[in-house]
Amino acid sequence: MTDSAAVLPGPTNSIADVAGVRVGHCTRDEPGWLTGVTVVVAPPGGAVAGVDVRGGGPGTRETDLLDPRNLVDRVDAVVLGGGSAPGLGAVDGVVDGLFDDGRGWPMREPGQVVPIVPAAILFDLGRAGTWRHYPRAADGRAAYSAAGASVAQGCVGAGTGARVGGLKGGVGTASVVLPSGVTVGAIVALNAVGSAVDPTTGRPYAAGLGLADEFAHVGVASAAEVAEARARAESLPDRAAGMPAMATTIGVVATDATLTKAQCQKLAGVAHDGFARAVKPVHTLFDGDTIFALATGGREAPEALDLLVLMEAGADCVARAIVHALLAATSVDRTGDGGIALRSWSEAFPSARR
Repeated sequence: MTDSAAVLPGPTNSIADVAGVRVGHCTRDEPGWLTGVTVVVAPPGGAVAGVDVRGGGPGTRETDLLDPRNLVDRVDAVVLGGGSAPGLGAVDGVVDGLFDDGRGWPMREPGQVVPIVPAAILFDLGRAGTWRHYPRAADGRAAYSAAGASVAQGCVGAGTGARVGGLKGGVGTASVVLPSGVTVGAIVALNAVGSAVDPTTGRPYAAGLGLADEFAHVGVASAAEVAEARARAESLPDRAAGMPAMATTIGVVATDATLTKAQCQKLAGVAHDGFARAVKPVHTLFDGDTIFALATGGREAPEALDLLVLMEAGADCVARAIVHALLAATSVDRTGDGGIALRSWSEAFPSARR
């Protein structure tokens, strides 16, 4: 665990605090739609990357390429999206945008490149009432075109239709600047079978990991609110039928340190500890939990002990990003269209907000 007395979040407390990293969302929340795409764009020239897939029901693209034994060691962007397996088609729009910008793995002739864009998707089909409303290539292109240094949170992009247990999920992000000067950031689309809140207090599991006064406004909910939230969660249609919700939490952790491809893979693996600190249960058969890691190389390679601190900071950033996703989400009700109704954490536990 990083020492909160020694470190602070970056200027925006987002993954964009890692220099050169940009984020864009495409949000589809019009009638019949609750889905979207989030793209994390690497700096020009790409970033060294790794991945770790832990969930039992993953939906991914280009993850084998990130195996340290394989040739390509840099990626141009990472896509997080809704729509389950069909939603992976949104990556094509990001690839087209990178082609137009001349970005990709260089081939034989000048100007001949192949954009490298790994991706992971979460399950949100039918949550607005129409099963086949999932992101397409145009949505991926829109997210890529919108990429910038300001990172919106809550029910945007890949988190538009997300849920976590019986509450509304969403997108969250966080960062930390370590004493060495290295920056670590994470972005997560929270959409889990498990819960992100303590069932006895309503407080997010990982709220205690906040840096400085990051979560000072988050307290303990009243017993009545906790009981009502539990009853509402148990009454959701899929729960009533004895079936767990299809889910998957996906994310990216990034740093400006110089890391090898194998070290990025390990960074992604340790970052899954952040999932475990913030969501229970996690990595289930009904989740496709996946984390990508990016290293931009803006700073020197860390020594062994500094690398340990960096990786642990990445796990805490992931956990803090999950808390931000939960707090930033807003309630949704699509029951009139045959979809679902989910309350946000803020609506479910108003007494917990100080």
